[in-house]
Amino acid sequence: MLASTLLALREGLEAALIIGVIIGALYKLGRGRLIPAVWMGTAAAGLLSFLAALILYRFGMSLEGSFEKVFEGATMLLAAGVLTWMIFWMKRQSAGMKSALEAEVSAAGEQTPFRSLFFLAFITIIREGIELSLFLTAAAFSQGGMQALLGAALGLTAAAVLGWLLYASSLRLNLQAFFNITSVLLLIFAAGLVAHGVHEFNEIGWIPAIIDPIWNMNHILDEKSALGEILKALFGYNGNPSLTETLAYVSYIAVIAIALRTMVSPEPKKQSARA
Repeated sequence: MLASTLLALREGLEAALIIGVIIGALYKLGRGRLIPAVWMGTAAAGLLSFLAALILYRFGMSLEGSFEKVFEGATMLLAAGVLTWMIFWMKRQSAGMKSALEAEVSAAGEQTPFRSLFFLAFITIIREGIELSLFLTAAAFSQGGMQALLGAALGLTAAAVLGWLLYASSLRLNLQAFFNITSVLLLIFAAGLVAHGVHEFNEIGWIPAIIDPIWNMNHILDEKSALGEILKALFGYNGNPSLTETLAYVSYIAVIAIALRTMVSPEPKKQSARA
């Protein structure tokens, strides 16, 4: 449940901030009457995201045998890939996201404002929603559908409350620190998804285990115990992993951590001085 809560909080807060920026820009431009278009676009994106998550989960649960293993493994690897892209995208774009959205709002109101703002909200939110639906599907396979659903509800509720407080009060959250901390946690979660995906492919013989297991810690901390389930859902813990599963986990963290450290954030564009 912790993993799905963290994912929903991260994605939900980002969506809440986006909506807050769009609504704030409309108020600045004196176009408050167009705010219903933003909420309609947001609601449509949320509904479509929920349906996508439901279809993915139902489809995965309907499969049996090797087909189920292939689907679960592919879903986890795909979720890890999207999660990795999201971490890099936030590191590069978060600094200029607000000004870019405000410019889009200003441009959207020139021709067909209601439709333009509907689609602006829809497109910006649907990306967060589809990503979250994919992550929650992968999380549901590892921690159970009900646990993932409860965690998502808790995370989205917290994100909505926090987003409203940020918009309606003088509360100041260090968003850069928040996203940096959650990026580290999500990086470890993504590594767990990669390892779990490799484990599924180990079981059907698509990826050789080489050594299986390389150790067995279940007598010390059983992966099926309460603590083991938490660590499995959040960090990809496996008490008796294969060699390729362990190599995938360690290699992913090492490669992505090095890439993030060497990544240079773009400097904000300087406005040219007027003569």
